[in-house]
Amino acid sequence: MCGIAGALGSQLDPIRAVASMIAAQRHRGPDDQGRWHDPAARIALGHDRLAIRDLSAAGRQPMVSPDGRFVLSFNGEILNDHELRAELAPVWRFRTTSDSEVLLAAWSHWGPDSLERLIGMFAFLVWDCQERTLYAVRDRFGVKPLYFHRLRDGGLLLASEIGALFAAGAPRIPEPAAWAAYFTRAVHDEAGRTFWRGIERLEAGCLLTWHEGRLDERRWYDLAERVGEPDHRPAAEVQAAYRTLLTESVQLRFRADVPVGINLSGGLDSSTLLALVHTIEGAQSTVSAFTFTCGDPRYDELPWVERMLAETQHPLVVSRLDPATVPQLAADVQEHQHEPFGGLPTLAYARLFENARAHGVIVLLDGQGLDEQWAGYDYYRRALGATAPGMGPSIQGTRQAPLRAGCVSPELRALAPPPLPEVAAGDGADARLRAWQMRDLERTKLPRALRFNDRVSMRSSCELREPFLDHRLVELALRQPAARKIAPDGTHKAMLRRIARELMPAALVAAPKRALQTPQREWLRGPLRTWAEAMIEHAQSTFPGWLEKPAVASAWRSFLDDEVDNAFFVWQWISLGLCASSPAPREPADRSQPADMSQPADMTEAAS
Repeated sequence: MCGIAGALGSQLDPIRAVASMIAAQRHRGPDDQGRWHDPAARIALGHDRLAIRDLSAAGRQPMVSPDGRFVLSFNGEILNDHELRAELAPVWRFRTTSDSEVLLAAWSHWGPDSLERLIGMFAFLVWDCQERTLYAVRDRFGVKPLYFHRLRDGGLLLASEIGALFAAGAPRIPEPAAWAAYFTRAVHDEAGRTFWRGIERLEAGCLLTWHEGRLDERRWYDLAERVGEPDHRPAAEVQAAYRTLLTESVQLRFRADVPVGINLSGGLDSSTLLALVHTIEGAQSTVSAFTFTCGDPRYDELPWVERMLAETQHPLVVSRLDPATVPQLAADVQEHQHEPFGGLPTLAYARLFENARAHGVIVLLDGQGLDEQWAGYDYYRRALGATAPGMGPSIQGTRQAPLRAGCVSPELRALAPPPLPEVAAGDGADARLRAWQMRDLERTKLPRALRFNDRVSMRSSCELREPFLDHRLVELALRQPAARKIAPDGTHKAMLRRIARELMPAALVAAPKRALQTPQREWLRGPLRTWAEAMIEHAQSTFPGWLEKPAVASAWRSFLDDEVDNAFFVWQWISLGLCASSPAPREPADRSQPADMSQPADMTEAAS
């Protein structure tokens, strides 16, 4: 897991830009920093290394092919590197044991066709010195990030994090349309848009090509095409195939030359992960386990985690989030996210990774992805109705409206881009449910969760691996009929529960699913009330005209009076305040760009 950066164009100094970006991303790779440049082509690539595979200096990047044609800067893990290495051995003399060299060899031999062969998580840049072409690639589900900023001369800045682009001089100007979509439709990470003007996100499963100032973006992985027709094989046959893939996926993600740990909550997904670790390593496994607590028994899952581990040898490290630590922690996490994040759960997760790093654990496995695969969220039941319902926001654990669009000014609301067309669904419950799952995997829940998790893990220089997001698992699960996901009695993740019963005691399978894991409502009404009010006021004063003050005041009073069952809209306002509190912007890399004076003055003057 690392940080990557690239700069090319005639109106900037690529070497200086890349140096600024890798300095800004050093938390992503504290073990080594590398740069490569071609003065004639006016391109530079940079790399921050978090050494996970082949810890020697031979694995440092950017990495150049033996013939000098290709240069690679890579973030992530190619987990089937051993198998690919054996396949490439006749045509490539390997000098390292790193997966980075396997990727470089694969690209040199197969070019973009190599992407279909990769299992893992990745974002990488490849410069073809012969064709003078840059390739930028992001993995199938977007586990690893990649952002870019276009320059007026056709040049480009690329980096793992938005903050690195700011460090290289990309203007730090908030994008009102993105905030409008966030406030009115709960959109975080839709398509290639970000919350910053001129900063674009390479979408998951996409390949960006730059040649002579021209950009081309195409999708190299299409989940809908890969899923294809429903799978009507006998349930027992599917169950066995999925269990085999589960075991292989977790086994692959233990490939590392540094300590590996696991993140646990008290639910089905974590207990399944723990059982698979025992399947692979044996009952005497001493892999460290990590969890978080907020000290509130209504939300904490610590008792379930302790119960899971009671008869094992796993040491448990518990991270505690307290109200007093939230203001400073939220400000720091914001400076790594650069976009709205998921409230107190994200902050609690940040504490967990801090503890993991302090205990010498560099790689952690997580249970993300099974709810989307097996229809684990409560709102999926609505997809099984006789007629296709509107999807609505994918927000778990609330019966009341999570948004307060009426608190947003009409002028800002008018800037919201129209919603993307709903994912196409055919007739019947199977097709409708799959469409909702596809929406969450490609547009809503998964993209934002992966962004939150990547930034808080890399903030502490930890690599987070998602074994349940192996594309083979996702494709197989999505093919299954609705009744294998939500049973006729309303039980969610039905087939997964049957698999879990084969792996662990039934009591653990039955652990209740909790939509909320932190007392966010209680803390914002209580010990964090003064801070929340200050952040909301800061948001309103920094972005005048964006929020309707009387409506915000009324909604806030209702929230304080315990008339609302969620704090989602309150956290949205706090997020705007956190954005307003970010450090001042820098000079733009492309100085020919005019200042955008439609933004609040204190956010544009230093960017002009």
